[in-house]
Amino acid sequence: METFLGLDYPTWWFLVVGGLFSGYAILDGFDFGAGAWHLFLKKENSRRIALNAVGPVWDGNEVWLVIGGGALFAGFPVMYATMFSSLYIPFMLFLLFIIFRAISIEFRGKEPMLWWRRLWDVCYSISSIMLAFLLGVVLGNVLQGIAIGENYQYQGGVLFEFLNPYALMTGFTTLFLFMTHGAIFLLLKTEGRLFAKLTRLLKTGMIFFIVSFSITTLYTLIYIPHLSDDFKSNPTLFVVPLLTFLSIANVPRLAEKRKYKLAFLFSSLTIAFLLVLVAVELYPVLLRSTIDPQYNIDIYNAASSTKSLQIMLTIVAIGTPLVLFYTIFVYKTFWGKVKLDETSY
Repeated sequence: METFLGLDYPTWWFLVVGGLFSGYAILDGFDFGAGAWHLFLKKENSRRIALNAVGPVWDGNEVWLVIGGGALFAGFPVMYATMFSSLYIPFMLFLLFIIFRAISIEFRGKEPMLWWRRLWDVCYSISSIMLAFLLGVVLGNVLQGIAIGENYQYQGGVLFEFLNPYALMTGFTTLFLFMTHGAIFLLLKTEGRLFAKLTRLLKTGMIFFIVSFSITTLYTLIYIPHLSDDFKSNPTLFVVPLLTFLSIANVPRLAEKRKYKLAFLFSSLTIAFLLVLVAVELYPVLLRSTIDPQYNIDIYNAASSTKSLQIMLTIVAIGTPLVLFYTIFVYKTFWGKVKLDETSY
């Protein structure tokens, strides 16, 4: 098999897809988290400030989802087809809520009536909560395995089989992680009484995340042992969970010292390390079959041709710096505390 810098092309594409989804989780994760706190903010002015904190960047963050989905389809079409057919309901719900969330942000300020704004506040907050939760549910199913049979066809029969205990635990852990991430972001964008309230909400979010993460980790070690096989066979890989735990521990430590920029950096690193942990646990498998390991979908039997991967890797090398430059430019332009004016949401 052809290689580039010592790695074969399917492995390179595995890293590309993982990097894109990590970027999406970090960027859209904080605005999902900010939206999840929205109904906890009672005052109209507070809700407007929180909404305008994510207002200039939320749609740009979703670019990473589009690119990541496109990269998955282009690089691993078998994986894309099987995963979307197996988890059709959560993906359709995700699409529904992402539409409602966008509508809520845009429509909320179009009319002055109190009932109108409250309606879209509820839609915005519930959509943000469900989007974070559904991302975790999908991840939980991928980690645990899916009933894939011959010809990579989904063999599951229960309509809501995707809502299994492990997927629910992963869903809640993801939600609380994003709420912690979002609260830190809002603290960077606010001041005064809203800032004081968000410091209290952040403590609540961190407690819920640490508890849910601990329970999910314990459940994983006891009931899903295949995820720790690589670590047992190669002890040097334990550096990944070690870095993950250190990153998680740094978030409350820095938040307590009110060093919110560094806390946001480490909450971002926590998301990145958790996804690296997922990658290590899965590689080279993309989707594990709970029926028979021979039906597992891995980076080799799911990949496009080597020539296709070579061409697309060149495109990624050109396009990724452009996306990064755009992202950095937008955040630099809108950095600082939120100030409401006539153009605000």
